[in-house]
Amino acid sequence: MEFRQLRYFTVLAEELSFTRAARRLHVSQPPLSFQMARLEAELGARLFDRTNRSVVLSTAGRAFLPHAQAVLARLEEARSQVALVAKGLQGRVQVGLAGSHFLGPFPQFIQQFRQQRPEVEVVLHEMKPSEHLQALRDGRLDFSVSRNPLSDSHISARLLWRDPVVAVFPPGHRLAGSGQIELAALRDEDFVFLRLDSSPFAARLFNACVQSGFAPRIVQQVVEIPAVLNLVAAGLGVALVPASLATLRSDAVCSSRLISPKSDGDVYVLWRTGNPSPAMAAFKALLLDWAEVLVLGGVDASV
Repeated sequence: MEFRQLRYFTVLAEELSFTRAARRLHVSQPPLSFQMARLEAELGARLFDRTNRSVVLSTAGRAFLPHAQAVLARLEEARSQVALVAKGLQGRVQVGLAGSHFLGPFPQFIQQFRQQRPEVEVVLHEMKPSEHLQALRDGRLDFSVSRNPLSDSHISARLLWRDPVVAVFPPGHRLAGSGQIELAALRDEDFVFLRLDSSPFAARLFNACVQSGFAPRIVQQVVEIPAVLNLVAAGLGVALVPASLATLRSDAVCSSRLISPKSDGDVYVLWRTGNPSPAMAAFKALLLDWAEVLVLGGVDASV
């Protein structure tokens, strides 16, 4: 049984005239009659009762018609869905990010993307930063939002927004109120850090301290930056955090920008190189356009 035969049958059932049906199908009458005869032979039943003057659906034809219409409708639905997917108007995009990125401008982009591509499902996976690269390579993620701009022959990265690192202090600390400080000024302080084994960003900050002539004395390690800020507010130590997140506890901590060496918590998007799906290509194009406005416009996530 061919889809062509089903289409011929449904049109003939609507027109009840071989002449009109053939004209509508843009075929001559003999091929139409031949295909209907083949269909009836395969089904083992006459679908039309024919006389010299009329064509009417037989009892078997009336029973078969809704099934033929349903098959053709499903085929048309499949064609439409494939067309949407091919244009990037439908599909799924998997994005990995750390919990702190929910607090920056990225959710605003997701809202804009959903407005422009409502049929594309964006699935956000909150993950440890150290897990992102492997998840990208394994295909479990399509994109990673990360403060670690690693790129190689298989992974590409692009800046999303700038976010300088600041030092945060508990109330009453001797450096609280300093507008800017050298990183070396913190050499004798107790530090609250993100876990070094799960945060490439934390490892980068640790190395920045070493380059300034000291290894930070870490008294507490936690997973998320809000926890870092709460421990600083409680007086357990000082910390280095992205400026945008220091504002989360501006009521309980003081912050100072770093003069030298400057460190950054800039946020990047990472993705696998190669041929993306149309949905991924649409997501990336809109995301990079949005990021370009932020970066070229000098938007600082800390303000």
